[in-house]
Amino acid sequence: MKRILSIIISTLTIVSLSAQTGGDNTYEFLTLPNSSRIAALGGYNVSHHDNDINFVLSNPGLLRNEMHNRMSINYINYLSDINFGYVSYAYDLKDIGTFAAGIQYINYGNFLHTDETGEILGQFVPSEYSFNIAYANNITPKIHYGVNLKTIYSSFYTHFSAGLAIDAGLAYVDTAHLLSAGLVVKNLGFQLKPYTPNNREPLPLDVQIGVTKKLRHAPFRFSLTAIDLLNWNLKYTSVFSNTYQIDENTEENFFNKLGNIGDEFIRHFVVGAEIVPHPNFYIALGYNYRRRTELAIQTMPKLVGMSIGFGLHLSKFNISYGLASYHLAGSSNHFTLGINLNSFYKNTKN
Repeated sequence: MKRILSIIISTLTIVSLSAQTGGDNTYEFLTLPNSSRIAALGGYNVSHHDNDINFVLSNPGLLRNEMHNRMSINYINYLSDINFGYVSYAYDLKDIGTFAAGIQYINYGNFLHTDETGEILGQFVPSEYSFNIAYANNITPKIHYGVNLKTIYSSFYTHFSAGLAIDAGLAYVDTAHLLSAGLVVKNLGFQLKPYTPNNREPLPLDVQIGVTKKLRHAPFRFSLTAIDLLNWNLKYTSVFSNTYQIDENTEENFFNKLGNIGDEFIRHFVVGAEIVPHPNFYIALGYNYRRRTELAIQTMPKLVGMSIGFGLHLSKFNISYGLASYHLAGSSNHFTLGINLNSFYKNTKN
């Protein structure tokens, strides 16, 4: 039974990857996009300057006092029967800084508990949680810093683990030039309690940097995010690489003409774009080259690696949706509800 559980845990860890190097880290659910807008922008964004509290989990340096008394609820219908989500709330204390609290979770669905003969003994639901507390303040009017403390709990039937991690980020915001940038160190931490004694596994440590620019005389906003900057070698050979005959005219072969160095370089970048015809409405698009090269079937790549979404800002609520294509077999659906609690009171802080 323990051997079967070990196989299940290994499989679940691989399933929860979001274009990360397989099998290298534990708590990989921390790398999943936590909101519909981030998912629509390609799964990563550390530089977007807005009142969207969901970007705080990507870069705590983006937490601002304008987010005071705002709340966000996210639900993601992932692959198969896997579901995950994120709930957060921000509060600003004058002359002290801005705080945010959040809960990130993932539920892997129901699994059968059987003995060695195959007799069903019951069911269990593997799940993981991260409880987050973030703090941010200004260094200068244009430069903001933030830290996010994560306490992590993971349960796979008889296997349990707990961990601690910190995100530290900087954000540069130049509203006059409609430009913002971000730098973040994510998931710097360790396991407090490993799944098995004396076998502590590394967390998905990452350094990400990005820039977002809005055009002044056109309704477009563009983002470029660099990920996995601590690991240059992201390319690997799939065990299925020889299963399909690759056409010389395929998209992947075009990028391969750049050579190994060019291909490795592009894998580190995620491109996002938004069409903003009105301040209260946006359409978002994203392209994740690494996700496409790793998960697309060469003979039928379709829209793998691409994402799309939209958002509507109302006086009291924000509603948004994102769709990300991971594989020919399925996509993830992201739903976000933002609540401006200030709008429910006559006298508000902001």
